[in-house]
Amino acid sequence: MLAAAANTSFSLAPGPIIIVALLTGLYVYRWRQVRAAGSTRGATWTLLACWMTGIFALFVALISPIDNLADQVFAMHMVQHVLLLDIVPVFLILGLSKVLLRPIARTVLDAERALGPIAHPLFAICFYVGAMWVWHLPALYDAALKHSGIHVIEHTFFLSAGLLYWWHLLSPVRGRHFGGLAPVGYMLSTKLAVGLLGILLTFAPNALYDFYKTGPHVWGLKPTDDQALAGAIMAIEQSVVMGIALAYLFVRALSESERAQEREDRLLDQQEADAAAANAAR
Repeated sequence: MLAAAANTSFSLAPGPIIIVALLTGLYVYRWRQVRAAGSTRGATWTLLACWMTGIFALFVALISPIDNLADQVFAMHMVQHVLLLDIVPVFLILGLSKVLLRPIARTVLDAERALGPIAHPLFAICFYVGAMWVWHLPALYDAALKHSGIHVIEHTFFLSAGLLYWWHLLSPVRGRHFGGLAPVGYMLSTKLAVGLLGILLTFAPNALYDFYKTGPHVWGLKPTDDQALAGAIMAIEQSVVMGIALAYLFVRALSESERAQEREDRLLDQQEADAAAANAAR
């Protein structure tokens, strides 16, 4: 089949545009509200930059030409998936703080308790890995590409799995806190399982998805080459994100340990001062 020209137009579906506009407007309103109240530490420019980076990644995934290219090139579809699964959730959650979430913090914690096992990190691992493996089964993957309704459900699964997964690691308001090597196990078990799927796609001897096999070869990519590129994108992205996340979590753990030690030192100093005052009063 001859190479075909790519459709690089923007996607103007109203749903994603409304979501991007709402998430931007609500966050900026709350961020300005917190700063106006004098709490600049709870609404820093860094937090705003993180949130807007997440919004931009969401725009790239669902509105930019990548959305149309995803229906033509497997590799672009994979870019869309990893944006929704990792990049968007990571930066949106990094844009939050306890102060920004104060109006809904109690509701969030109550929801975690009410959800029970669903709010457990083990469920997040299974959901994250399962979403990637199940939606990349040929029958389901082809169905998502052929039917817009199923495609929307697929994207909802990826974004939901990503938000839940990264919430346990990065959220400033959560009922469960990782300690010790728990974050390492959490990351390794998930990223290696999804990375394995990427490796399998990269080295599969035949093209697995009829949609791309029978469609036009955009940019002259053969289905097997396109599939190998998509698998490589998945495997490399999972490895890079895992490495960066583990480094971030390690630095955060050291910082939290230092703050805990400082609190203990202050408490000991206060106890010694109180004891000295008591002895002097005798």
